[in-house]
Amino acid sequence: LHLEQQRGCSVATRNQRLAAIHAFVRFVGERSPEHLPWCTQIRTIPFKKTSSPTMSYMDKTEMDTMLDTPNTATKQGFRDYALLLFLYNTGARADEAARVTIANLELGRSPAVTIAGKRGKIRLCPLWTLTANTLSTLIAGRPSSQSVFLNCRGQRLTRFGVHALVKRYALKASQTVSSLCSKQVSTHTIRHTTAVHLLRAGVDINTIRAWLGHVSLDTTNIYAEVDLEMKAQALAHCEIFT
Repeated sequence: LHLEQQRGCSVATRNQRLAAIHAFVRFVGERSPEHLPWCTQIRTIPFKKTSSPTMSYMDKTEMDTMLDTPNTATKQGFRDYALLLFLYNTGARADEAARVTIANLELGRSPAVTIAGKRGKIRLCPLWTLTANTLSTLIAGRPSSQSVFLNCRGQRLTRFGVHALVKRYALKASQTVSSLCSKQVSTHTIRHTTAVHLLRAGVDINTIRAWLGHVSLDTTNIYAEVDLEMKAQALAHCEIFT
């Protein structure tokens, strides 16, 4: 480990290798009791703390520009718009959006969608009127067993297809809004964007947790921290003019 530090290994690489060593000594300790003192000593070597990566999300103008980018006059462009709007409305992960079927949609008086999340966890997410109307047009005349989002061959769009679509429209939108050029936009970026925008609209953090399907509230709290940071920056900016 000392040699790795001297060679300039990254913190992530160091921690990955230390995790492998910990796993090995745990294996040895379970099968060779006489080595337990040595194993215990090795396992007390701590992981090096790393700084959390900056969470990327889009502001309202950037997200609106992405939604305005698809050519809704074409069949594919309308599907792309519907998918981007669905991702923004629900904060769904790429694979969650890809697996949604028409039967999962409830487009009546209180529109909503049933989403199957990680580890089979099911959540019901409300849909905006605009989203519900758009999806109604998209699925018109199709059987309920069919996936909502289909590729050009009429097959279910894969999560890789969803990722590619988001990347493509982010690149196009960056030609209109230059601030997007410095952001690596993905489906998860839209998920973060949904959470931050909901928080700023006054939705409580526990509702956002259920909306996104987080198991722990600790995961959702990162959005509250981001919003507090933004408010502090705005306050500091105002102080310049006082």
